[in-house]
Amino acid sequence: MAQILVRNLDEHVKAGLARRAARHGRSLEAEARAILAEAVAPAETGLATYMQMLFADCGLEEPIQEWKGQTIRPAEFD
Repeated sequence: MAQILVRNLDEHVKAGLARRAARHGRSLEAEARAILAEAVAPAETGLATYMQMLFADCGLEEPIQEWKGQTIRPAEFD
């Protein structure tokens, strides 16, 4: 795997990243990796794929089907 080094990072940015990492239950380094991965994800990623990526560390195991090309129908109530 590749490595990068970010120099001259403002302390408030680092502190904010640490707070965000704590909210997600990740290390500061893991949170930075998640943010960078999200930033370069293809724009055509569907909602289901995005949700799987977003909640990957929460134990989401089941695949979520994409709804690309599906027609939208109103809800039916009995």
